[in-house]
Amino acid sequence: MRYISTRGQAPKLNFEAALLTGLARDGGLYVPETWPSWSDAQFKKLAGRPYAEVAGAVMKPFIGSSLKPAQLDQAINAAYGTFRHQAVAPLVQIDESLWLMELFHGPTLAFKDVALQLLGQLYDIVLKARGERITVVGATSGDTGSAALEACKNRSAIDIFILHPKGRVSEVQRRQMTTIQADNIHNIAIDGSFDDCQDMVKAMFNDPKFRDRVNMAAVNSINWARVMAQIVYYVTGALALGAPGRAVNFAVPSGNFGNVFAGYAARSMGLPINELIVGSNRNDILTRFFQSGAMKMNKVTPSLSPSMDIQVSSNLERLLFDLFDRKGEKLGAAMTAFRESGRFEAPKKGWAKTAKLFKAHRLDDRETLSAMRDIHKRTGMLVDPHSAIGIAAALEQRKGRKADGTPTIALATAHPAKFPDAVEKATGIRPALPAHLSDLLTRKERLSELPNDLKKVQDYVLANIRLGHNR
Repeated sequence: MRYISTRGQAPKLNFEAALLTGLARDGGLYVPETWPSWSDAQFKKLAGRPYAEVAGAVMKPFIGSSLKPAQLDQAINAAYGTFRHQAVAPLVQIDESLWLMELFHGPTLAFKDVALQLLGQLYDIVLKARGERITVVGATSGDTGSAALEACKNRSAIDIFILHPKGRVSEVQRRQMTTIQADNIHNIAIDGSFDDCQDMVKAMFNDPKFRDRVNMAAVNSINWARVMAQIVYYVTGALALGAPGRAVNFAVPSGNFGNVFAGYAARSMGLPINELIVGSNRNDILTRFFQSGAMKMNKVTPSLSPSMDIQVSSNLERLLFDLFDRKGEKLGAAMTAFRESGRFEAPKKGWAKTAKLFKAHRLDDRETLSAMRDIHKRTGMLVDPHSAIGIAAALEQRKGRKADGTPTIALATAHPAKFPDAVEKATGIRPALPAHLSDLLTRKERLSELPNDLKKVQDYVLANIRLGHNR
């Protein structure tokens, strides 16, 4: 398996190199040169098998010879051995054709753990074999940060710096990052939005001198390994509901498009997915794109679902690459123009195909609270605001579809206790944190506050990386 950049100007890499490189040197994102093609028989063989076994089978074609089978098994078992549910991503039935996939049973209560616990293990294996160290720099709108820090804490070959928008994550999300006590961990609160944080990380990757000086790597979903690991639960969910014998829909609350792109990747492998339903909050650039084929960048507005408070969805570039018939130079020019003008229109032919697969719905805060309240009233379940948007989008899409028996799986991306204020406002019930985090709100915090200034952040990174890097 080889990986190519969406901008077409970076060298092809194997999996190991793509893992360590993150963002391509031409500013693009790495994607498989070709999608693995699976038969129905290959999918059927995995039906009813343990999550770890399915994970190994699904990821093996993407990894190729970069890891030995025993190394991959070791990484998978170590990653998912930390989850508090044996199924890793269990399904809960909501009604006759709608299921909820709980992706919050990892150590930080969010779906990001599914990929990042594995990423930490993969980094350990590869860096040990190469005798190298890396500096991980990432941006978070809430959940990626804590999951990445938890996965990378106390790893001797990694220094990790996570940028989050000051005052724009929930208290639980912030404390899950800032209360981790480890010498290799650094939390930075940036005076700006998530898009500002994400742009800063990309700018550091696009500064070759700085990037090479600190041997920079990525934990954001710009890193292909993140997306690869998320493909697995689309496969397990679909198989549990009868695939490949029948098709399945998925509803995904999405801001940065990495999670739902993993569903697109699963479908590209041959998994029978009819629709990928995208749920947006008031920062609805994805909904507007899938409904019109055009993107217009607006100002980010804080919402009850802060992990989706994004206007520039990085992973959408991976989908756009296919819409541009995988012509990287054309896509690169279009993305540069989008950054300059704030507007973008997809090629009509490519977008028409995509519009048949992707459906999208938007909920503002009032509608989100109403959805949370309705779900609790009908099922007794407490759901966080992001998951509620996914469920509501699934129900809205079902209204306009003839009853055909196709089941829909909505992804529950976070535990309700990560957003207790919103849950309590909607239902009158304040969800408690699980036992392993019960004292979170009294733990000592550690973070640095910095302005939205690239040089100052770079200087902070250089001043805080541990000995052993090539300064």
